Amino acid sequence: MSLARIHLVGLITTLISLVAPAPACAADAYPSKPVSIMVPYPAGGLSDIIARTVNNALSKNFGQTVIVENLGGASGSIAAQKVLNAPADGQIIFQGSPNELILAPLAISAIKFKSEDFRLVQMISTAQIGFLVRKDLPVNSVDEFLDYARKEAQAGRPVSYASVGPGSFYHLLGEHLSKTTNIPMTHIPYKGAAPANQDLLGGQVDIFLAPFGKAYEEMQKQGKLKVLAMLNSERLESVKEYPAISESKSLRNFTFNIWTGYFVKKDTPEPIVQVVHKAISDALNDPAVHSGLEANNQLVVKPLSLQAAAKAYADGTVQFRAIAKSINLQPQ
Repeated sequence: MSLARIHLVGLITTLISLVAPAPACAADAYPSKPVSIMVPYPAGGLSDIIARTVNNALSKNFGQTVIVENLGGASGSIAAQKVLNAPADGQIIFQGSPNELILAPLAISAIKFKSEDFRLVQMISTAQIGFLVRKDLPVNSVDEFLDYARKEAQAGRPVSYASVGPGSFYHLLGEHLSKTTNIPMTHIPYKGAAPANQDLLGGQVDIFLAPFGKAYEEMQKQGKLKVLAMLNSERLESVKEYPAISESKSLRNFTFNIWTGYFVKKDTPEPIVQVVHKAISDALNDPAVHSGLEANNQLVVKPLSLQAAAKAYADGTVQFRAIAKSINLQPQ
């Protein structure tokens, strides 16, 4: 090939590279099809309500349909594992909390993942915890409940408490309550809040320390259950008609809450993570999302940067692992 022809080929190649479109990056192509929010509990519970409050705003922000998928069982770990088994392409976003991703792996020996396999993209809300008891339990305050529970335990009839699965946050709360008060109690695990609520209303279980949603207010008004207190350090405006646990004589420091966030697999490409982060952050500023979450007694979180979200998740991992250790939680 002559020198002139070589120069001509080189020139043509350069011109083609200048005018040809650059390959689309992951963020440009994402999402190119509907996105799923994986909720690790059956439909009807508070987690499901949160997802269905957020999904319309996310659909608008993504420009794609956002589908809510419910999959309960094993303290949320079945749904979490399904997310891990899928490609790291952002098409399945996990709606979860420390309950499923930090505590469940510590309590269930069959779980092979760990909290570090997920990346927190954004927090959504913080749930207040209600001290709920069955309607016919002969108590009307936390202190009366403890007196009753102590007498029942001495008579060989320990009160029962519900949870959404072994090792769940609500299991730990019940176990912590039992150890703090030195009153034996029986743990009754369920696959989600909805079936736990059903048995609480039916009188099959005595108490449920549960994330407090609007539905419980209606149940209280209808006389279907009793709300003895909120596990808050003070009365908050949204639930001011209920005592804070700090007002009790025996459990003044028994204050807890739990947050909900959106996660992806840790190796999801950074451009996709940034798109998901922006979509969720914008949803938090949507008036409909804000009002919908607050209507269910959720404390809406101020959007975090990705760096702040990573720190919050790391700090939460340390905190909840410490709680599990304090009650000597053993994998079953």
